[in-house]
Amino acid sequence: MRYEPALDLDALVAIDVHVHIEIDDHGHLALPPVLMDASAAHFRSGERTPSLDAIAEGYRARRMAAVVFTVDAGTALGHPALDSAEIAAAAARHPDVLIPFGSVDPLTGPAAIDRARRLVEDCGVRGFKFHPSLQGFDPSAAEFAPLWGTIEQLGVPVIVHSGQNGIGAGLPGGGGIKLAYSNPLLMDAVAADHPALQVVLAHPSVPWQDEANSMARHKTNVWIDLSGWSPKYFPESLVALAGGALQDRVLFGTDFPLITPEKWLGAFDALPIDRVIHPKILKTNAARLLGLS
Repeated sequence: MRYEPALDLDALVAIDVHVHIEIDDHGHLALPPVLMDASAAHFRSGERTPSLDAIAEGYRARRMAAVVFTVDAGTALGHPALDSAEIAAAAARHPDVLIPFGSVDPLTGPAAIDRARRLVEDCGVRGFKFHPSLQGFDPSAAEFAPLWGTIEQLGVPVIVHSGQNGIGAGLPGGGGIKLAYSNPLLMDAVAADHPALQVVLAHPSVPWQDEANSMARHKTNVWIDLSGWSPKYFPESLVALAGGALQDRVLFGTDFPLITPEKWLGAFDALPIDRVIHPKILKTNAARLLGLS
C-alpha cells in the first residue's frame, strides 16, 4: 500500500517531526539490544518499543501528527535494519496522523540510491532520516554526493542527527559510535552543493550549537529540529534564535519514545519565546517543510 497523506491541518495542534519506530510487526528491534538498553538508561525512558499502531493512536488522541522513521545502519552495526517500506505501508493505515520518512544505508553505495528512489516513488515516503554517527559515515565525503543529489532531485527533505549521542552513551567506547560524524558542519557542504535539498539538523547540536546556528542563519535550506532534549536544557543561543531570526525554520520534535510530547511541551511553555511564535514552531513550519500547506 502506497502512503498518501490525509492530514487535517486545521484539526491538528502540532506536528512532531522526530518519532522513532523501534520495533516492527515481527518483533525485530531497530538496534542491537545492548544499544537499546543503554539508550533507555540514558534517557530514563518509559515504554521503549511501542508499536507503530500504538504510536498512531497516541498521537491521534493528542491531536498531533508524527513524522515516523527508523535508521538503517545495517553495515555499521551488523544488525538488520527495520524495513522503511514496511513502515510506510503501516503508516498508510494512519494517514491522518503519521508521515513516514525512509532511511537508507549510505555505506551500500548505488544500492542506497536505488532504494531511496523506490521508497519515494513506490512507497510514498516524504523524506529521509540519517544518523551519521550510528551509520558510520562522513556526510561531507565526495562518495555520498550522488545520494544527496538523488534526494534533492526527488524533492524531499532530510533529517540528519547532529550533536552528541544518547545511543551508546554509558558504554565503553560509546559502543564504537564516533561523535565527530555528527558535527553539523559536515552537512554545510552538502547544503551548499545541493541548495534545493532541505536539510534539518536534528536536536540541539551540543557541543556544536554555534556551528548549527551559523549554518541555519547562512543557508535558507537549513532547519533545526528541537528534539532529543527537554527544552529546559536548550542552549540559550538556540532559544534566542528560535524566538527570533530562525522562528520560521525551527521545528517541534520530541525523539519519542525517548521523550513524550507532554514532557517536551511542559518545558517548552516555560521558555522565553513569544507565544505568538509557538504555532510556527509547533505546526506551520513543519507543514511548509513537508509540502502540506
